[in-house]
Amino acid sequence: MVFRKLPGVSASGMGLRLSQKFMFLLFLSGLVTLCFGALFFLPDSVRLKRIFLSKTEIQPVTVGSGSENDVREHLKRPKDQGMTSAKGEAGIKLKSQSRKPPVSYEATEVRLAGGKAQEDLNLSRSKTESASEKVTSSNHGANSDTFSYKKFRRCLFKPPLGRDNGRPVDPQTNERREKVRENGEASLFEVNIRYVGGLLSAYYLTGEELFKNKAVELGEKLLPAFNTPTGIPRGVINLGSGTSWSWGWASAGSSILAEFGTLHLEFVHLTELSSNPVYTEKVMNIRKLLNKIEKPHGLYPNFLSPVSGNWVQHHVSIGGLGDSFYEYLIKSYLMSDKTDDDAKKMYYTALEAIEANLVQKSPGGLTYMAEWRGGILDHKMGHLACFSGGMIGIGADDGAPEKRQHYLDLAAEITHTCHESYTRSATKLGPEAFRFDSGAEATATRLSDRYYILRPEVIESYMYMWRLTHDPKYREWGWEAVEALEQHCRVESGFSGIRDVYTTSVSHDNMQQSFFLSETLKYLYLLFSDDDLLSLEDWVFNTEAHPLPIIRNSCLQDDATQEKTASE
Repeated sequence: MVFRKLPGVSASGMGLRLSQKFMFLLFLSGLVTLCFGALFFLPDSVRLKRIFLSKTEIQPVTVGSGSENDVREHLKRPKDQGMTSAKGEAGIKLKSQSRKPPVSYEATEVRLAGGKAQEDLNLSRSKTESASEKVTSSNHGANSDTFSYKKFRRCLFKPPLGRDNGRPVDPQTNERREKVRENGEASLFEVNIRYVGGLLSAYYLTGEELFKNKAVELGEKLLPAFNTPTGIPRGVINLGSGTSWSWGWASAGSSILAEFGTLHLEFVHLTELSSNPVYTEKVMNIRKLLNKIEKPHGLYPNFLSPVSGNWVQHHVSIGGLGDSFYEYLIKSYLMSDKTDDDAKKMYYTALEAIEANLVQKSPGGLTYMAEWRGGILDHKMGHLACFSGGMIGIGADDGAPEKRQHYLDLAAEITHTCHESYTRSATKLGPEAFRFDSGAEATATRLSDRYYILRPEVIESYMYMWRLTHDPKYREWGWEAVEALEQHCRVESGFSGIRDVYTTSVSHDNMQQSFFLSETLKYLYLLFSDDDLLSLEDWVFNTEAHPLPIIRNSCLQDDATQEKTASE
């Protein structure tokens, strides 16, 4: 091989002068420093590292894929100390459990921060994916994506309910424990519409057997409330002992029309799911008694004695104490696939009596529902009564042919009046009750009626009237309510009722009622949704807005027959 000679350098390269050697070494060391500096300190150095470093050194950090000691070393790092991987500048932070699980360490989450790191991760994924899968399968067999309840139970030190349901050995301690267990009283009405109704809806919407079983189990606990001389249930029940009693404020120990009359939808479904006729028998017995006793002017007073089966007071209201009884009559008919003729007859007969005695027109042309006290009208309409616009609307099409348009018009007029109670306030939210006397129209005249507690009834009627007519004003009215809620009721942790709807300097009551989520927001959401979301052709909403399906026995029987034929 021929070498080209350089000045002062022999062909062998060994004849350098001392000063030339020094300069050559200085140049060489600078070149090395520059190269390694570029390798480790320049921003886009990952590809260079792949050239110089082995694959083992550039594997992404995966906590849990190494030994238990490696995991512990990671967990020892301070919480705010980032960790730079071999894949560039991306910071990787580790989250750890505060307590060590009884059997094995949980997989620690690893987060990649920064777009560049994600780009690098994608580039190397093809090289590392198979290796990572092998490591994961070998070390994370107990932590697969599918949760295993059996494996979870094996990780517990002790059974959740103890060896004897936690029963203490000491008799005095056990006696005190049983005393605590007694404070299980509940409203028959509220448990039914909220919990039984909610569980039934959850079952019908998901098919999960757990919800069905719990609904039936809870329904069984309500049955002792019907153990009265008349079969009219009392309003309060101890779910543990089965003891029941009437509300202390109810006149002469009476039961409330809106409570014992708001069981039918849920109890029919309990029979449907459990094949136990007792639930339907209980609510049908209530109907029989109501059909038998005399009704003043065809009206249903709010208080009935569960002992004698007679009315206690002649106070009639489509609002509080009476409201949902009428609602459940028409909805029972609809839910039966329009086969429950008894419910239909009771509803339209009651509606005729309401029109004749309670429906009024104000001097300003507003249609409203007054209350009836022993023959004397009280020209007050409660917010609770504003559901009646929607109720009359959904029943309009099944009334007498000559009255169908009349009922739809009446529904629209009542809904319009309730909207006026909103627009006539400073906050554009309606009061608890509004009056039509002493020159007042659709406004609260008493300080005790000026509050709003996130009630849903007005919006409920908007939703039904939209579904029935598709008049865009109902959506506009609903949006007005959304804006008012956002402006006056939203607080840091949710939504709150306000004490006075007639002042924009609102005072919050610091309470978000449960029906705000269950009803108010649900009806608003449905109002702005297409009609096929929980279609009224298939579903009926209970009075807490839990959807229950229409029972089409003919369809169910046909399917059962076909299945039987196919199996044979």
